[in-house]
Amino acid sequence: MKRRKLMSAMLCTAMVGTLLSGCGGGSDAGTSTTAQAGGAGTQAGGSGEAGTTAGAGAGSTQAAGGIVTEPTELTFIFADGDEGAKSSMNEIVNRFNDSHPDITVRIEPGNGGAYSEFLKTKESVGEFPDVMEMRDTAVYYRAGMLEPLSDELVALFQTTTEFDGKTYTAPLSGENTNGIIYNKKYFDDNGFTEPATYDEFMKLCQDIKDKGDMAPLVIGGQDIWHIGFWFHKAYNDQVLSKDPDFIKHCYDGSKNFADDSFKGVLKEMQDIFQYGQDGWVSTPDAQITTFLVSDMAAMMYSGTHMFSQIESADPNFEYGWFPVPSPDGKLRLVGGGGAGGLAISAESAKDANKKAAAEEFIKFFFAPENYVVYCDTLNFIPTTVAGIDSHAAPVLQEVIEATRNADDLGPMWNVRVGENELPPDFRNFTYKTVVEVVQGQRDIDSACEELNKTWKVSMESFNPLTAQ
Repeated sequence: MKRRKLMSAMLCTAMVGTLLSGCGGGSDAGTSTTAQAGGAGTQAGGSGEAGTTAGAGAGSTQAAGGIVTEPTELTFIFADGDEGAKSSMNEIVNRFNDSHPDITVRIEPGNGGAYSEFLKTKESVGEFPDVMEMRDTAVYYRAGMLEPLSDELVALFQTTTEFDGKTYTAPLSGENTNGIIYNKKYFDDNGFTEPATYDEFMKLCQDIKDKGDMAPLVIGGQDIWHIGFWFHKAYNDQVLSKDPDFIKHCYDGSKNFADDSFKGVLKEMQDIFQYGQDGWVSTPDAQITTFLVSDMAAMMYSGTHMFSQIESADPNFEYGWFPVPSPDGKLRLVGGGGAGGLAISAESAKDANKKAAAEEFIKFFFAPENYVVYCDTLNFIPTTVAGIDSHAAPVLQEVIEATRNADDLGPMWNVRVGENELPPDFRNFTYKTVVEVVQGQRDIDSACEELNKTWKVSMESFNPLTAQ
């Protein structure tokens, strides 16, 4: 009972953090590392309607013998509010069950509601699943409820997230990769080409501005989290490229926000935002697609989630995509596996057969011929080293290729974990300060001084180095 009360309190804290994080993502606890490595129908109690089941002859991986010593059943829960997620998960589970006669994966429906709350409820009544889609990883890790993944499973992925040196989740998809989405027809009509360097990108912005028929960039500054797309780009260029543990060093006092590298972030933001549309600070993110498809702006910087929004707004609009290199010529992108993904219950893993079956299911799920069903259905970027034979649209294929060739691939600054986890609310305060600098309401030195004051107050109540 004591553990469950503690668990409830931790989950409440996690949900508050998620609300504060907005579209830029939440925060957890651990360290990020790169792994080293060269539908239809369910079992009883599953979600979705019955339909065709793909057997071993339809792209399934045949089960090796001796995985379990007796018939074993696993309960599996995932966030089923999206029909694409539901159909693809059901198909992969059916393939697994058909090819593994001694193991049954039984989907327990989430009923499309608030997933974090649903999982918390299952835990509180003693029905925590054997395998689950895990989102609040840090909370459940701290409560000792997750089993570390084997080295064999970790090696399947380009990157994973560690908690005190161990990985607890198999990342379902790559982090939302940001890049420039542009009006392809406008580029072609005016002889503009995709820039290969940061300087070429800045010249492109100036050339479009000089032409005078539309804004070079559309920025949705009314939604404070939108500022985070460009902020992380500049922070990656100026700070993370020199010190990946900058936040940790702010906690221990060896660095602060008056550091020259952080001043470089604010300067880069000033340089870029001069090319935003008039009134960018009062433009909501929901309107930036309209600016692009209505020939009011030539480019936007955002994630791949915008592709479907553009296609819905104007199915005939031709758009392209390119990443923006760092000023030093390196390609640093948001991407790779985050803290969430498929996880195994620590309680379930006490049963040797269940642990073996769960590991086999995760390995099967990420086999290229199965994983492609999930990624293609949801237009997700794969996380596996092996990759997949994706049928994604050409523009998404470009993003996937860029992530595989990037010099650095990692999560946004505000979802980094462990010793680099941000205090609550500090992200939004930073973005508001950036807006003040870009608008000329505050100079860079006073902005850095204000950030240091706020940081000092914030770390009094949250400091992962001292376990506060």
